[in-house]
Amino acid sequence: MIKKNKKSINKLALVALCSAAVTLTGCIDTAEKQTAATTKAPAQKFLPLSDPNNTGAWVLNTEVSDEFDGKALDEDKWFIVGKLDENGQPIYKDPDYPEREVWIGRAPAQFSGGNVRLEDGMLKLSARWEPDFPFTTEQGLDNVKWQYGNFTTAAIINRKMFKYGYMEVRAKAADAEVSSALWMTRHAFKNGQRNDTSLELDIFEHFGSHRMEGQAHRDRDLWWTIHDWDPKYGHENGKNVTYTETKDLGFRVADAFHVYGFEWSDKGIRYYVDGKLFSDVSIADVEAFAKKKGRDKGWVIDKAMHLWLDTETFPWRGYPDSKEDLEANSPEGEKDDGIVDFEVEYLRVWQKAK
Repeated sequence: MIKKNKKSINKLALVALCSAAVTLTGCIDTAEKQTAATTKAPAQKFLPLSDPNNTGAWVLNTEVSDEFDGKALDEDKWFIVGKLDENGQPIYKDPDYPEREVWIGRAPAQFSGGNVRLEDGMLKLSARWEPDFPFTTEQGLDNVKWQYGNFTTAAIINRKMFKYGYMEVRAKAADAEVSSALWMTRHAFKNGQRNDTSLELDIFEHFGSHRMEGQAHRDRDLWWTIHDWDPKYGHENGKNVTYTETKDLGFRVADAFHVYGFEWSDKGIRYYVDGKLFSDVSIADVEAFAKKKGRDKGWVIDKAMHLWLDTETFPWRGYPDSKEDLEANSPEGEKDDGIVDFEVEYLRVWQKAK
């Protein structure tokens, strides 16, 4: 009703401003044309915090966006990694690509679908102290030092891919020695192994708390990275990284909710925090970074990808070694459940109208 009233007021104002030389009919025609023009763009309930007037002409992609306000996660939209069967066993099979290898998490933590829930109108992805979980006995991916055991984490993957857009989440990191992350992948496999067309864009990897010496500042970091998994470059010592950036946010990521906006386009990356531009990186910047590392291409993220939300472990930055350690920062009265949550109020993705 408010929008209709505004249109009526605009129309009457135009009529009132008509000069005597212009007929009333002609002025009404002008008003009708302006009204029609304003109704061509569909009204949107949500707009980017960084662009509330929608000067960028963004259109919400409802296939990948989620308000997380239902009773259960929409599995037509999301793949829950390690969803538990009726016997409590985790299932690692992608419903859209059953032939693909599914990453089960970085050791020592393993992804469990039991750590994914909707509660209080938001998504909660848990890190959980769970020594009795049926952990795999296989060695952890890329981490031969660590075996799976003691605690579990969570991951969901958007089943639709998209290329370029503006992504925004309102979130608070888990306040523990685990990562709370939003990232993207494009994985191609041959004989179960990742091949040279596999790509990764880490939008943020927030590490909520730290115990290791010299790492205390990490709970304030904004850290984002572009990875190219082409095996010809190797994966050790960060050789898969074509660009990375770390900046001090000025606040602990686990203390409160903040809005993180990430514009990915054919020009580069623009990063927003609470609606304000925080970093602006061009494709030329990415290429220059990659060239210094001896790579012939840096801007590899020019293809459609899947979105992930997860909690996981970064063992080189420390990880919980007990239930008490996991919950060291939990409020009094919440230290006995063995759970720490990464909380996401919404995930919204806008793209340019085609």
